Amino acid sequence: MVPLTAPSPRPNESPIAENTTGGALPAQLKTVETGLPEDWEVRHSQSKNLPYYFNSATKTSRWEPPSGTDIDKLKIYMAKYHSPTSQQQQQQQQQQPQGKIRCAHLLVKHNQSRRPSSWRESEITRTKQEALTTLQGFEQHIKSGSISLGELALTESDCSSARKRGDLGYFGRGDMQKEFEDAAFALKPGEISGIVDTASGLHLIERETDIIRERTKVADNDIGEWYRLE
Repeated sequence: MVPLTAPSPRPNESPIAENTTGGALPAQLKTVETGLPEDWEVRHSQSKNLPYYFNSATKTSRWEPPSGTDIDKLKIYMAKYHSPTSQQQQQQQQQQPQGKIRCAHLLVKHNQSRRPSSWRESEITRTKQEALTTLQGFEQHIKSGSISLGELALTESDCSSARKRGDLGYFGRGDMQKEFEDAAFALKPGEISGIVDTASGLHLIERETDIIRERTKVADNDIGEWYRLE
């Protein structure tokens, strides 16, 4: 989750290139594989450890995809190139801080969300009821065992934590919106909440266990405040 006003990537961040090897992708690949409009590319903020969108012609950047993006292509691209490598995950994994828990979530925003945009859509127009129906469908798939919350979050969550299978890292009391915090701390390790309504949108929350942590292996220090108060 992100703060009320999402920060813009700083010009002096020297973001790394958009593929996992660190080299620049060919121009054709940038527009065809990413699904972004002409002159737009995906870059990676080193300070936030998150992807963002950069226009090479206007030198402007933004956290949400620009208008005209092919969202289906973008989702495939982000899953392919912007998931942490096993080596990075293992190097950054830490012990659980005292008094904190670790959760993953799947967020579906709607037109009443306090920031009705995301990496998936620059303008979210679905109603709250439509968002509820969508999330209820996801909930049924998860309960049936046909897919995990993390797998769904990777392509369907409106939070930027989607690239980390919804993993929010460790957080304590006061770090999250109250409704989210109360629901998360009420869960036992391995449990998944019912639908939780916050100012950000509608959530499913999974309290993580050591087994889930081993599966996702996401760096605890990658989260920061950028997700926490979206």
